[in-house]
Formats: sequence, C-alpha cells, structure tokens
Amino acid sequence: MMQDWAQTTLDQIYAKTKATVQRIGPSAIPYIAEDGHYQADMAKKDIIWWTNGFWGGTLWQLNHYRPDAALAAAAIANEVDLDQAFLKYQGLHHDVGFMWLPTAVAHYRLDGDDRAYWRGRHAADLLAGRYNPVGKYLRSWNRDRAGWVIIDSMINIQLLYWASAVTKDPRFKEIANNHADTVMQNHVRADGSVAHIVIFDPNTGAALRTDGGQGYEVGSSWSRGQAWALYGFALAYHHTHEARYLETAKRVAHYFLANIENTDYVPLVDFRAPQEPQTFDTSAGTTAACGLLEIAKSVSENERPLYQNAAEKMLHSISAKYGNFDTATDSILSGATTAYHDEKGQNTNLIYGDYYFIEGLLRLTGKDFLIW
Repeated sequence: MMQDWAQTTLDQIYAKTKATVQRIGPSAIPYIAEDGHYQADMAKKDIIWWTNGFWGGTLWQLNHYRPDAALAAAAIANEVDLDQAFLKYQGLHHDVGFMWLPTAVAHYRLDGDDRAYWRGRHAADLLAGRYNPVGKYLRSWNRDRAGWVIIDSMINIQLLYWASAVTKDPRFKEIANNHADTVMQNHVRADGSVAHIVIFDPNTGAALRTDGGQGYEVGSSWSRGQAWALYGFALAYHHTHEARYLETAKRVAHYFLANIENTDYVPLVDFRAPQEPQTFDTSAGTTAACGLLEIAKSVSENERPLYQNAAEKMLHSISAKYGNFDTATDSILSGATTAYHDEKGQNTNLIYGDYYFIEGLLRLTGKDFLIW
C-alpha cells in the first residue's frame, strides 16, 4: 500500500518536474518558489549559494528513476553552471558537499563522466583544505569564524568519504571521521538533541560555547539540525561501518521521533521553542525521513520497523498536508521554514525540502541511488 502511494506520487512529481524544466529552462537553478513559481535563477543571482546543488540532484534522481533526455541535459547544464562558483573561491565554504555531491559526483556515479569526476575532486580538495588539525574539525563558514562548526556539516563530509573511495587516499576519510567524532562529542547531547553551532578556539581546539543559530535559542533543538545530524551520522556509518556513528544516528532519531508524534509526524521548527506560535518545517521532516530509511537499512530485522514506519508516516503526512502536484506550478511542498526567527521564511517552499521528499519516495520504491 505505501509503496503504491509512493509510486503514484513519484509519477506526479516526475510530470511536474518535466513541466518545470520546460518552463524555467535547462540551465536555471531554482531555490524558493514564490506564488507557485520559481522567480529567481540562482545561476545568475548567486552562483555560490549553498543550495545550488539540490535541483541538479532532483534531476539526476528522477532521470535515474525514468531516463529522460531533457532531465539529463538540464542536470548537466546545472553542473556546468557551477563551474563559475569555483571561480568565486572566496564565497565557498563547507557547503561544497551540498553543491557538488548531488551534481558532479552524482553524474560521475551514474556514468563515470571524467569531467564530473574532476569537479567532484576539486570540491573535495576545497573541503579538506578547511580542516583544523588542532581541533579536528572542518570550519563551517568564512570571515572571522575560524572556530565555527555547524551541524549541517555532517552531510557535507560525505564528499570526503567519496573522495577517499575513488582515490584510495585515506586522508579524506580520516578528516571526515575526525570531524564526525568532534561533532558527536560536542554537538550531540546525551538525550539525542543537537546544538546547531559549536564555537571552538581555532588555536587550541577547545570548545568555547554553543549558539542557537537557526533555532529558537541556545540550548534549544532546531529540528532541521536534528535531521542533518540524524542523516549525516547514518551516512557516516554507511561509509565506514563504525558502530559509534550508527548509535549516534539512532540516539538523535529517537529524540526526533519522540517529538513528532504529537504533531501528526510533521516536525515543529524547534522542539524546545514556546508552544505558541506553532510553526513547522517540512524540510526537516523530509530530510529526517531519508535518515530514518538509511538507519532502517543498517539495523536488525526486528528493529527496522521503528525507523521504516516513522519515515513512511512522516512522508505521507507531509505530502497530504503540504503537497502540490499541479504541473502548472513550480515546487512541491510548502510548510518549510528557513529559520525560527526569520519572519519572511515561514511556511515557504525550499528546494532541499522537495529534494529529500523525492529521495525518500525513491527509497520507499527501491529506485533511488546513492547521492551522498
């Protein structure tokens, strides 16, 4: 029953995405839909924006699901567009994983394209260059933030695992593991909740303080940060088979699951925010669902239903409440939130929320491929 629903929904999304590509053009990179349509082309507006890989990832996933020349051409055009981001080196940071894993690395994984390989390698080298050997972490942002590490980085380090595998160079994997261990020890709390930002002394490696970041406040639990951690540690386990990463992913997952039952499996923006106003983030839900399905692959048969069933409920509930499958409009899900205190970013559409929704559905049907 659930697989049939996922298949039907994917078919609707496939038709809608093809219509969107025809409408916005093959090389445009969308971000947020306004009034049902993508207004800004991030390839022209801000080529270094961190979400610029998710549209390419959507196109590659759907083309893998059902090959289509227009989808593949648009995915490659997006990959070529991102070459301009390499030239704006000063604007790139840890999010090179979000930008080039779903584009160049996905392309390489699918057909071994040589140019795509070197784009991925270039991005991986840039990420490895952000490593602080004293603190054993990858710095997240630029400017004066040499000691800042955000939980989102747990998805980006998957680029280093890929680079280590294709080059047979253990340095990339070692950096990724060291960073994951630092995050595990400093961002993930004993109860499974997660801090968005931890600030270290870049000279000594000592943790100085945490910051609320995109959540409600210091000490709160920003749900998309929970999702990045949940999925990121599950993926780290996939690439390393180190038990501590799976155990951490499960601990974060249990905290997440304990907080979504009372809101019909649609996560609040922050699990420790005041009860009013009640705001949600569908992008946190779709990301977490993919992480739960990854965990389900890695645990025993008797354990699997806890994670599998929760992921299915989350994807179905979000789709029923926030899905839009009209081919005359762009984007799929509303109900996303950029940050708790961002008044303009409430109940919106976010390209990565849509991407993870599609990846989750493909996982349910067994027709996904490894992006991360």
